[in-house]
Amino acid sequence: MSFLRKPHCNYTVLRHYHRQRPHKPTKSLLRKPIPFIADLKDIRNPDELLSVFHHHCETGGFKHDYPSYSSLIYKLARKKNFVAVETLLQQLQLYNVKCKEALFIGLMQHYGKSGYVDKAIELFRRMPSFDCYRSLQSLNAILNTLLENGRFDDADEMFKSCSKMGFRPNAVSFNIMIKGWLGKGEWEGARKVFDKMLEREVEPTVVTYNCQVGFWSKKGEFTKAKRLFDEMISKGKKPNAVSYALLMETLCSTGKFKEAKKMMFDMEYQGCKPRLVNYGVLMNDLAKRGNFDEARSLLLELKKRRIKPDVVMYNILINHLCKESKVEEAYKILVEMQVNGFEPNAATYRMIVDGYCNNGKFDEGLKVLNAMLTSRHCALLETFCCLIIGLVNNGKMDDACFVMGEMMKRRMSPDLSSWEALVTGTCGGDRSGSLLVSEAVVSSV
Repeated sequence: MSFLRKPHCNYTVLRHYHRQRPHKPTKSLLRKPIPFIADLKDIRNPDELLSVFHHHCETGGFKHDYPSYSSLIYKLARKKNFVAVETLLQQLQLYNVKCKEALFIGLMQHYGKSGYVDKAIELFRRMPSFDCYRSLQSLNAILNTLLENGRFDDADEMFKSCSKMGFRPNAVSFNIMIKGWLGKGEWEGARKVFDKMLEREVEPTVVTYNCQVGFWSKKGEFTKAKRLFDEMISKGKKPNAVSYALLMETLCSTGKFKEAKKMMFDMEYQGCKPRLVNYGVLMNDLAKRGNFDEARSLLLELKKRRIKPDVVMYNILINHLCKESKVEEAYKILVEMQVNGFEPNAATYRMIVDGYCNNGKFDEGLKVLNAMLTSRHCALLETFCCLIIGLVNNGKMDDACFVMGEMMKRRMSPDLSSWEALVTGTCGGDRSGSLLVSEAVVSSV
């Protein structure tokens, strides 16, 4: 946004102008909330979503429009109810509801995350039938979805067919394909795409160079990574914090922590302020080597520099503490996070619950699981099953049943070992009960 200097004017004239200006009633900036969307936010049970949708139509003659459809489709997609999603898409076409591109981009991403890549491709091709303009954002979204699901050949074919579809790839499109080639470990293929980018006069971005620097950084090839880093500068692109973090990571991986730390201060001299990503590289290397005190001192350094840490920084410490079986210390970090106003994420809780389970401390693991579920995060299936077996073996049948019940609420199916442990514990060690449930589980598969 540009700001224009106010021209010199006579204050009396300006005041007179405002007095003579006709009064216009101000419109409220707040939109009236849509009842259905307000109700949708509170629904946790996926089976109720469509019922509420139809209920609003049946009572009071409420007519759903794009905001209602898009909100419901997003929620159903997150719940992986794609059959219902398809039904709603058909209704959008039937009632000629004007759709925005963002709906289809989000849905393609959900299809990709759930492994329904072909449905994502089909949706991309169907977008014009919804009277929705496909921009480069849609193209880039489907390219990214294909690559994230290991469909490189399909992505490459689509990228080569851009002009036939009426697209002119931008820097983001080229960056996606460069990362795709590098993900396959094919440097030459990536450089050919880069050359094509220059040939078509598409300006490379810092991301274009960073993904190439990162390729050599992961291989521990500091010289090659630095050469690309210098090339970036020579082409007039200013490296960002990530650029430096990649080089720092390479130095750390080759045992040159001091050089990596020095680079963080060098970057500041070059006008690039250190960010969390740079401190994260140093913290990860220190914690990996068991230097937890020094790693924690970085949190104090962040405070001095008035850089606010994030959950990822704390998770780095928690992860390595749990790996070293120092779960109690990891739990203290969790408490410290909360005291400092940081909300633990699902990964935070999972690492600590798993850490307690791996150390045979199932009661403590259950307490953290309770906090996790209260925070609306969910453990992995393996964690639930491990906790059930551990609690049963420790004679905590009520707690084991509670964990099983929480699994059932989330429609997660316990494995056979969990069922056997629970039934055997309930039957007082009678194996016949265990055999009976085993047969029932096997027959239902």
